[in-house]
Amino acid sequence: MKNQIIAFLKDEDGQTSTEYILLVAVVALIVFKFKDKATTRLGAITDSVFDGADSWVGDLQNQ
Repeated sequence: MKNQIIAFLKDEDGQTSTEYILLVAVVALIVFKFKDKATTRLGAITDSVFDGADSWVGDLQNQ
């Protein structure tokens, strides 16, 4: 019996659904924790990219 328990604990063949559920839960917690900060930063990045594109297009139209 002891050998079976040791063999079970050493068995690492593939992930189980429990491991996948824990991984999804951790990712979801991280997303919820940093949602506001990520939204703010991504918004700022997007705004700067579109502002740069607008000025570039405006420069091309003025030539």
